[in-house]
Amino acid sequence: MSTPHSPGAQTPWAEALIALLDAVDDRPEAGRLRSRSYSLLGIRQGVRVVDVGCGTGRAVGEMAQQGALAVGVDVDEHMVGVAEHRWPGGTFQQADATRLPFGDGVFDGYRADKVFHSVSEPAGALAEAHRVLAPGGRITLIGQDWDTLVIDADDPELARTIVHARADLLPSPRVARGFRNLLLDVGFEDASVEVHTGVFTEPIALPIITGLAGAAHAAGAIPRAEADAWIADQTRRARSDRLFLAIPLFLVTARRP
Repeated sequence: MSTPHSPGAQTPWAEALIALLDAVDDRPEAGRLRSRSYSLLGIRQGVRVVDVGCGTGRAVGEMAQQGALAVGVDVDEHMVGVAEHRWPGGTFQQADATRLPFGDGVFDGYRADKVFHSVSEPAGALAEAHRVLAPGGRITLIGQDWDTLVIDADDPELARTIVHARADLLPSPRVARGFRNLLLDVGFEDASVEVHTGVFTEPIALPIITGLAGAAHAAGAIPRAEADAWIADQTRRARSDRLFLAIPLFLVTARRP
């Protein structure tokens, strides 16, 4: 029987989302970006690290394989259930990024990957990160700026409208461009920024691109006919190997003094 924490309890929408996340995370460049974040955190034997917004737990599992004492938290109980199923030796909890269930200074590292755009209070979440990190602890954040998605389309003006309309539906769509300043504001030091761009030309990107149009239409930003034209254009591109989506990802790291 399915329970709220078992993969069988997930809705079809959740299953589709997890399948898409898996496909994206399987890409070699995604693996290299995760590895870069582990390096910046100084992952090694005995390092205590929390992965906030851990999703299905891949990063927690990979850091544990390198000897870290890794804990994953996610606000979504279904994701926590999948993580527990996939990584039975891992430690996972359901928790909000602004209210972490840990004491002060208990971690050496804090990691959050493509999470903060869905956090309505990014400054509060980073204050929590500062609280749970020990002096000298490191933080790494990875995030996309939802206004800067680059998509090749027949109608560039419509592309801009769709991208911006979809961005405006998120709690913090442009937070990644402000990571460095937010970290400095809550007391972190030595903040630095890297940019890593994910480029998608495979059909895997089609649900991402068409989903933007669906969301923009649902929000009233574009009529149904424009959404349908966009979807038809992008579907033709996918079928003829002409799809193009580029997503700049900002990797920011800093130290708790």
